[in-house]
Formats: sequence, structure tokens, C-alpha cells
Amino acid sequence: MPSACDSLIEDIEDMVSSNDPTPHERQTARKSIIPRNTVKYHQVSRNFIPGTQKIWMKTWGCSHNNSDGEYMAGQLAASGYKMTDDPTEADLWLLNSCTVKNPAEDHFRNSIKKAQEQQKKVVLAGCVPQAQPRMDYLKGLSIIGVQQIDRVVEVVDEAVKGHSVRLLGQKKDGGRRLGGARLDLPKIRKNPLIEIISINTGCLNACTYCKTKHARGDLASYPIEELAERARQSFQEGVCEIWLTSEDTGAYGRDIGTDLPTLLWRLVEEIPEGAMLRLGMTNPPYILEHLEEMAKILNHPRVYAFLHVPVQSASDSVLMDMKREYCIDDFRRVVDFLSERVPGITIATDIICGFPGETDEDFQETVELVKHYRFPSLFINQFYPRPGTPAAKMEQVPAHVKKQRTKELSQLFHSYNPYDHKVGERQRVLVTEESFDSQYYVAHNKFYEQVLVPKRTEFKGKMIEVDIYEAGKHFLKGQLVEDSKPFTPSIAAPLQKGEVSGLMKVNTQTHAGVAKCTPGYAAFSRNIAKLLLKLSRDEKQMHSMNGCT
Repeated sequence: MPSACDSLIEDIEDMVSSNDPTPHERQTARKSIIPRNTVKYHQVSRNFIPGTQKIWMKTWGCSHNNSDGEYMAGQLAASGYKMTDDPTEADLWLLNSCTVKNPAEDHFRNSIKKAQEQQKKVVLAGCVPQAQPRMDYLKGLSIIGVQQIDRVVEVVDEAVKGHSVRLLGQKKDGGRRLGGARLDLPKIRKNPLIEIISINTGCLNACTYCKTKHARGDLASYPIEELAERARQSFQEGVCEIWLTSEDTGAYGRDIGTDLPTLLWRLVEEIPEGAMLRLGMTNPPYILEHLEEMAKILNHPRVYAFLHVPVQSASDSVLMDMKREYCIDDFRRVVDFLSERVPGITIATDIICGFPGETDEDFQETVELVKHYRFPSLFINQFYPRPGTPAAKMEQVPAHVKKQRTKELSQLFHSYNPYDHKVGERQRVLVTEESFDSQYYVAHNKFYEQVLVPKRTEFKGKMIEVDIYEAGKHFLKGQLVEDSKPFTPSIAAPLQKGEVSGLMKVNTQTHAGVAKCTPGYAAFSRNIAKLLLKLSRDEKQMHSMNGCT
């Protein structure tokens, strides 16, 4: 039987049922109606109409956080907001925080204060508010959680109207925690040539000094095919380099019945010739069982022979207090095996100086480790106790001792030049960005070593062959080989800087047959993007009713 919604109304009279009041009854009822005072509506300022404001976003921290920032910027731009690089002209500041170190949180706190002094609207994101949303300096402010970045438009819309909204929940499907927001959301890449893909969130460790665990939680991995599809889409938008990121890439897949090598072999299938893949940080315990396969993958011509493996300390006693779940021999095994099987591989590592309980003997073990391996890339961090972590309650090493150890290790690191033997080599390098001083383009060779090349427009996004003529502490310099031609790895032209990724492109044609995007068409596109985002959120709400988040 058809429902009322299925029936057709042939005439206006068909809308009147036998139970409705007659015209005479309606006229009689009017006598008992008391008219209200007329409400006067005033024109609303554009500053209070969501979707018309300028937004400035600041991101601190790791590449995972940067990827989240790119997704948030893309969704906001697709919804009509204008992203700006000038904080003074912005109506709202979106501050995407990092909780790894005290200085990063201090910068975050100071930015909040500065925004409030300038009477800017504020929305907070990242690991700091996710881990400690009840901090005094966060009171009354809107927060978007690390797993809720797909709802950033909703939060910003409400913040613009003066409301405080907090979305801090976890994404789940049938009780299983998901890796986070969908990977096919709109985004604005900071560098149109580089795609940052988060392969999982959280980790399996419980390091006593780590605050990030409080924010990102336990391991949750994205399915392999979703990651492969994201890589495919990125290459179709002109990307020539992919970074895989997470809190621990080595643990990928353990929660969904797969592993990192399986993912990497699948992604390699999607990488065009001349494009490259860079693997992010992995802790020693979860890479040990995959060393054979990892060596094969890192030798692949489209994968950088580069691995970031944080050791933190060379003392087993300190590692135990840190709850790192490996001993120094495990770390040595990883480095030695890969150095033998992947000739020339770059191993980057991290060291914490002055962890609670670290003795002079413990520190000397770390010094000897650095002397032995002479790491070309070494991140030296003075220990900062993070509130709420077990390490913050341990007996602290005196501040002057921590500073001295940090200084001593830094001096050791700067005492050797890891690239001097590279002068005179001929290398193929992929050019992806501009140097900080704007004097050179920055490229990377197979070992992800930084190579500065002449700043010629035709090099950007290309694989070129260079002769190395100079080496510094952190870089090489190369000159184009005579008669060699740049190779274009991209299968499509890259997006323009600031252009939104992931939106369907619709071309309108002028009478001359040239694609033209008019202001009216741009507004139309923004409205379509808003509609798509709303439909996506509505779909998620429907799923939520069925037990999904």
C-alpha cells in the first residue's frame, strides 16, 4: 500500500481533509487572536554569518599533526571560509597544538592569549586540548578533537556565532576504534607536491614520559585499500612524494590483522616512476620481526632508503624506566642489519638527555652509541616532565646537569661531517621545495639526504641528475649534469598552492573554448562543497544511529 508520501496531489483542494476547519470557523476564530508586537529584524553583519570569515591556522608538531591541519584547512575552504596567512586580518584563529614538549605547549598557550587580546574568535585542535581539555586556560573555548577533524566546519560555524563547542569523542565502528576521520576529505596541502598520509593513530606503547598517548590513544589502523586509494588520488593531483606518518608506523596493522610490509608493497604499486615514498618514525620493537622485508622495500627504487628509529637512550636501565619495551641490543640489531642490507641507508634517531634517574654512566653509554654510529640525522631533546605522566613524578635530574648533557651531545654531533665523502658523486634527486633562504630549491636523493640545487622553475617537481660539488653538516649541493633532462614523475599537473584537494573539478567553457571560473561559479562550487560536507555528516549521523561513529 502506498504511503501518504507516495500519493500525488492533483489540485490544491486535495490538501483539505474533512477534519479541517471550514472557512467560516477560521473567520470566527480570528476574533480571539491577540496580535503580537512586530519583531524588527536587523541586518546581520558578515562577521556573524558562518562561512564568510577569514581563518588563520597555526600548526605545531609532527607530520601527523600537519596532515590533520591540511585536512581542516581543506574542509573550511571548501565550505566557503577563506584561509589567510596573515593572523591580523583573520576573524578566527585555529590553533593546532602539540603536546610532546613544554615549549610547544607554551607557544600554544601564548597564542591563545594573543588571540584573545586581539579579540579574535578561537578554535583549538591537536593533542594538548585532547589530552587535557579541562586546563584552566582552555575554559570556554571551542575544541575539535584529533579524531573529529572531519567536523571542524561545525565547530568553527558555532565559534563564529559566539558559541563554545567541544567534540572530543573517538571514532568507532561496531565497537572497534577507527584510525580517525576519512582519508578522502578535502585538504589543502602545505606543499602541493607532497602528500602526508596518516596510516594509523595511537600506539601500543606506554612510555612513561609521553603525553601524546593521552591524546592519540591506542593503536588504530586504516585499511590498506583506503590508504592505497588515498595515494592514487594524490598522484592524480600532481603529487610526486608521499610521506607515511603516525605515532609508530612499525606497529601498523597489528589491530586489523596485517602489517607494515604488506601495506608498503601495496603502496609501491601506486607510485609512478620517478615519484618517491618516505616512511615515518618506527620504534624498534615492531620493526624487528620485519627486517628482511623492510630491507627489500627500502631498496626499492621508488622508496627512500631512510628510516627514523628513536633510541632515546643507550642505557638499558634508562630504557626500562622509560618503558620502551626494547634493550639497546635490539636497536643495534635494527641499525646493523639495515645498514648491511641497504647500503647507504640513512638512519635518523632521537635521544632524550637527562631523563629521571639517568646517571653519568648511563649518559656515557649514549655518547658512545653516537660516536659509534655517527648518525647523520640526530634529534637531541632535553627532558621536560609532562604533567600527568609517570616520569613527571620521578626524581628529576638537576636542570644544570640536563643542560650540560644536552650541550655535550650536541657538540659531539657537530664534530663530524657525515656527507664529506659524497662530494664528486653523481646522484638522481627529486626536487620538491624551496630552501628557507629562498636561494635554492631543495631536493632529496635516494637516501633522503638534502641536496640544494639551482633555483630554476623547470626543476620544481622533477627528478634531475646532479653532480655533488659541496657538502655541509646538513646538506649537499648539486649542479645539473650537462645535457641531462629533468624527468617529470607526476602523472598530472600539481594543484596550485592553496588549492583544495579532493573536490571534483567541473569546467565551464567560454565561447573560445577556454575553461573559465567566474565568481558566480566559484560561489556555486562552494555551495556544492558545503552540501557535500553536510550530506557526509548526515550520513555519519545515520550510521551513528546504527551503532557506528
